[in-house]
Amino acid sequence: MARKTKAEAEGTREKILDAAERLFFANGVTETSLERIAEEAGVTRGAIYWHFSDKVDLFKALHERSRLPQEDIIERASIEGHPDPLGLMEQIALDCLKIITTDARRQRVYAILLFRCDYVGEMAEALKRQQDADAAMRARLLRIFTMARDDGSLNPNWTSDVAARVFDAMMRGLWADWLRYGQDFNLLSVGAKCIEELFVSLRA
Repeated sequence: MARKTKAEAEGTREKILDAAERLFFANGVTETSLERIAEEAGVTRGAIYWHFSDKVDLFKALHERSRLPQEDIIERASIEGHPDPLGLMEQIALDCLKIITTDARRQRVYAILLFRCDYVGEMAEALKRQQDADAAMRARLLRIFTMARDDGSLNPNWTSDVAARVFDAMMRGLWADWLRYGQDFNLLSVGAKCIEELFVSLRA
């Protein structure tokens, strides 16, 4: 019985997140109330507060649910090292593009994060969390590109800091433009070409 109750609670939580995702994407975060999310999910407002302390907490959970598996790979490599740091990052970049282009849920969530949330008022806290997460990711990227510098695989014309920043900016820019302009170009083919050319330049 306890297992069933836990499973039902998790099912309710997922229904709430699904409803929030649909409404945030359609109407924006600011214009979407918890009451409307409860109605969309077919639950009471109390059920939302059982799982989430407020809209910001729900928004954070939605973001966390969309994490790419490659984020964990980057974190692990930045700590443990890797025999081919540039090869790893090139493959991760390509894998991320494949996931983004085939996963409608992640497309919606990233569009919400980028374009459908005004990070003011109560949502300012969510922006601070994203800033902290982005800073942590940039630090991991810097460590990996520093490994490439130290093992001689990074072109000496590049510093590890600039390489990490260019890589990060290119990937974010590709996703943002693709989502912002209605997916009006082939992200996989265009992105793969951009990645290929960047890593040709990065390699010694």
